[in-house]
Amino acid sequence: MRGTGKEAILDAARQEFGERGYAAVSIRDIARRAGVSLSAMYHYYPGKQDLLHALVNGSGQAYFDACREELASAGDDPGEQLAAVVRATVRYRAEYRLESSLTLTEWRSMSEEGLAEFRRRRLDGTRMFEQIIEDGVAQGVFRTPHPKDARRGVIAMCNAVAQWYRESGEESVPDLAERYVELALVLVEYRPAARRSRIPRISTPAPAPTRMSPDNP
Repeated sequence: MRGTGKEAILDAARQEFGERGYAAVSIRDIARRAGVSLSAMYHYYPGKQDLLHALVNGSGQAYFDACREELASAGDDPGEQLAAVVRATVRYRAEYRLESSLTLTEWRSMSEEGLAEFRRRRLDGTRMFEQIIEDGVAQGVFRTPHPKDARRGVIAMCNAVAQWYRESGEESVPDLAERYVELALVLVEYRPAARRSRIPRISTPAPAPTRMSPDNP
């Protein structure tokens, strides 16, 4: 058996689904690419549904782990928190392009159980962005009058990375993530509290002293 069994099968399924689409791929195709027998294949994954579920929801767990890691050092400022989840999302979409594409194109092929878990994860991701933006608006550091639209725009922008990013491109993932952070902060109209406190206050000048005159003692 080539590879490392379960991981070799998952990697073969990832490549086959990504290249040919879920419907066109058979269990035999995946076993052949992984270099395993059909009996070994069925030992780990009874069918294509199980493989699709493992790929989509397994990579989803990696995404939330990355978000938690970024948020751990973000502090209490909503702007820093938004930057953290944008970085994690861009990195995930770039590094898990095939899984992201499967999520976008093959979710209808999932079993009811797998689809329910997928939808729960997607809702958790939406709520994470939503809570950060709501906190930023409440604290006055996000000035956008359209927080829901801003949230949709930020998520859509980050998710689209999976559709066009290529490792052979000139831009690194960290550089791309930082550019998207800048764009996201523009969308929510971020105004850091520290920056506002440094704006000099405009004071009203004191009136000029009145000249003494014989008629104004």
